[in-house]
Amino acid sequence: MIDINKKVKYTINVLFIAAVGYLTFRILFKNREISDILKELHRANKGWLIFGVAAVFCFIAGESVIIKYMLWLFKEKVPFLRCLKYSFIGFFYSYITPSSSGGQPAQMIYMKKDGIYYGYSSLIMLVIAVVYKAVLVLMGIFFYIFYHGFVVRHVGDYIWLVYLGFVLNIAYIALLLVVCLKPLWSRKMGIKAINLLVRLHVFSPNKSERMIARLTRIFDNYVKASKYIRDNLRSLFTITVFTVLQRLSLFMLTWIVYKAYGLHGSSFMQIIALQVMIGVAVEMLPLPGAAGITEACFIKFFEGVFAFELISPSILLNRGLSFYAVIIIGGLVTLCTHLLNIRKYGKDTDKDKQAQELAEAAVAEIPKSDKDK
Repeated sequence: MIDINKKVKYTINVLFIAAVGYLTFRILFKNREISDILKELHRANKGWLIFGVAAVFCFIAGESVIIKYMLWLFKEKVPFLRCLKYSFIGFFYSYITPSSSGGQPAQMIYMKKDGIYYGYSSLIMLVIAVVYKAVLVLMGIFFYIFYHGFVVRHVGDYIWLVYLGFVLNIAYIALLLVVCLKPLWSRKMGIKAINLLVRLHVFSPNKSERMIARLTRIFDNYVKASKYIRDNLRSLFTITVFTVLQRLSLFMLTWIVYKAYGLHGSSFMQIIALQVMIGVAVEMLPLPGAAGITEACFIKFFEGVFAFELISPSILLNRGLSFYAVIIIGGLVTLCTHLLNIRKYGKDTDKDKQAQELAEAAVAEIPKSDKDK
């Protein structure tokens, strides 16, 4: 289901993540014995860590709830476990691609394999993308305003990275909203941009025709999507509430690790504030899984919160549960799903099938709004 070039890119990204993980481990535990590291990890309260595992699962399942809810709006009866499968696949590809760019296209393809129209999945992914980023920005603004002194004191010299994150996230949301709410104008601008690149000899005329055709199909779908969103604002509010709870379930993991070591002095909201700032700072950076920079931000932001000797095992537990465990489990789910699809449908022989499916991702009809039914 994935072409050769993408397999190579994914392999390189996974190797990059593994290398960064190894280097981070070596830096954090330089001149430390493995037995000492295990002893520090063993100090964490197991009950709190089980709570942490549950929180990460709720984060993954939170997207599954949104997917199932939106499919229910479209009168599609899909089992929750199948939606959970889509979430694990999405997070796996998101974590191994720069700026989380590979997750949603992969989810759409696996949904198509299960008989879900691209018209449905493309709208679901569009809404999830907008709301997911919007919630992060709103939470970031809230905590920056109401916990300003605490945030600035602990973020320190990295505050520029938080500001950059705000700019990138807001620009991304604005672009999605413009495309969704003004699709005809956006398509016109996109076609002009392609024609300009042709005149500059960046694209050949033949390639530009294919790109314009693809762009037209995609934006035709966004025309329908924008109407559906305007006619279903109540469901959009429900999705936003689900997304806030989903985000919180992951952001609270650092607080759970904090409590697992029996630490006191910083409140739940203060720790959430710093974790939200990390999310704002790193999520839009073009690094697979934001590997490396996330750990660096954690050390800087939380060095005054965690005891010095506990900052390293805390990072290991946090990233181990929220990132590496998700990659491993998501990878296994993706592999099993891929093998089952090969057994069910046979192996794809057309090397361009993947690209064709993505290019036609917006062709299917978006369902009518509830008001039109």
